[in-house]
Amino acid sequence: MRLLSSDGPRSRALAALLVVIVLGLAATPFLFGGSQPLGTAAKICVFIALAASYDVLLGYTGIVSFAHTMFFGIGGYGVAIALDRLGPTWTSVGLGLLGALALSAALAAAIGLLSLRVRAIFFSMITLAVASAAAVLASQMSTITGGEDGLSFQLPHQLRPAFRLFAEPVLGLSINGRVLAYFLVFFAALAVFLVLLRIVNSPFGRVLQAIRENEFRAEALGYRVVAYRTAASVIAALAATIAGGLLALWLRYNGPDTTLSFSIMIDILLMVVIGGMGTLYGAVIGATLFVLAQSYLQVLMGWANTALTGVPVLPDLVHPDRWLLWLGALFIISVYAFPGGIVGHLRRRH
Repeated sequence: MRLLSSDGPRSRALAALLVVIVLGLAATPFLFGGSQPLGTAAKICVFIALAASYDVLLGYTGIVSFAHTMFFGIGGYGVAIALDRLGPTWTSVGLGLLGALALSAALAAAIGLLSLRVRAIFFSMITLAVASAAAVLASQMSTITGGEDGLSFQLPHQLRPAFRLFAEPVLGLSINGRVLAYFLVFFAALAVFLVLLRIVNSPFGRVLQAIRENEFRAEALGYRVVAYRTAASVIAALAATIAGGLLALWLRYNGPDTTLSFSIMIDILLMVVIGGMGTLYGAVIGATLFVLAQSYLQVLMGWANTALTGVPVLPDLVHPDRWLLWLGALFIISVYAFPGGIVGHLRRRH
């Protein structure tokens, strides 16, 4: 409970689900062969950290921002540009990430101080404009960012597939650089999540929740609402920047569509809503379900299409090309069935 900042799942079903997810992610390299399961698990780790950081804004503070992917992209580009220009060393990774964190903190503070005084919808429109400008800027600054093509780069020696940590396999798995890169992503995302969990359960986090419930009453009690909201924006931006850097390290590539696309912003929003706003455990559940559906729904529909061959109508309904339609339908059903998110539903049952 100390590790979880005294904020336990408060539901046996939720606790069991979280244990399965964490242990499954930790054991993925040992349980599944091939690159797709490992890539899916790494993406889940990154998006858990990213969705949790956005929930600090949306669920705990009541801020609807559309600029979160901008900070995600800054992290990715910071690491990518540093490794591309300075060479594949750990020093480059550190300098790139530190520079990205500094830039994200400055931008988040500036946006917060200049924009959080306006009404919520106007703030959302401002963040949308800033995020769109950042995406256009990244696409046009081809000499620095690689433009629409993005940047591919080499990783430090220890994270390359040819690197071997041990001469002999461990539990049947050869511990190469790719596996080390995965565990770097896993433990970094876990650390980000636990830090955010500590923040939202601190006195600072309680003030954020009070502001979310009634900002006028919080201000009447003497709390500087804009300052607290700006601080929350900076914290969320820093966590998103780290997530972007992790994704760049895993993919060995970063481009506008990878981290700055507005569709990613919609994905994050769906993850938070489906999992449950105002609880970081919802980010774990939402990100896991969303990424798994994105990665394997089309495959499952292909199997169903083959199995239903000869049956009228049904093979056409479950054709793999229609997977996006069914993905949208599943999320509409989940939001309707769990209006408070999956975590809220499980806690109410308990």
